[in-house]
Amino acid sequence: MPTQRLDSKVAYDIAKAMMDGFNRHYRLFRAESARAKHRFESRDWPAQQRAQRERIEFYDLRVNECVKRLHKEFEADQQPMDVWEQVKLLYIGLLVNHHQPELAETFFNSVTTKILQRAYFQNDFIFVRPAVSTEYIENDEPRALPTYRSYYPTRESMADELRHLVEDFDLRVPYDDLGRDVALVLQAMKRHFDHHKLRANFQFQALSGLFYR
Repeated sequence: MPTQRLDSKVAYDIAKAMMDGFNRHYRLFRAESARAKHRFESRDWPAQQRAQRERIEFYDLRVNECVKRLHKEFEADQQPMDVWEQVKLLYIGLLVNHHQPELAETFFNSVTTKILQRAYFQNDFIFVRPAVSTEYIENDEPRALPTYRSYYPTRESMADELRHLVEDFDLRVPYDDLGRDVALVLQAMKRHFDHHKLRANFQFQALSGLFYR
């Protein structure tokens, strides 16, 4: 792609509107995920099933909502291709320090391919490969949870660490018999490594967020 000046106000406004659309989608998605935890704790299985069906349509609704806004406010399908090239480059700038760049790129592609003709489905206009590395991203928001937690058990403390792992999910619901469940997990684990000596700094890791079905 030749070097060009990023001086189009309409291109920036389109890029910003698309980022706003993604941020709205992700904010609503996170809020719905939080409600899933509450439904699980209250054993509201019918509501959980309804929410799961709705979440299948969730992404498409947000994409279509963004497409409609771009048509209404910017006549997006009438913009020249040099504007759309700038839209992508300006959007990349908005991805800097964003905590979900790959998801935001996917959202950009979903919106753009509903507006542009198929001939423009190429790297100048959509994300064919990631533009921002996610290797060193850290979420420094005050209330953010780490992506995963690490546990460092010894052979003697393995059961206690497994119990801590479960308790760290902070489910506000009583367990039938957590000690029994931990013992069963430990029994299954021992079949795989009980005959091995645990190396120094042995650890296991668990995602901080549960998946609710």
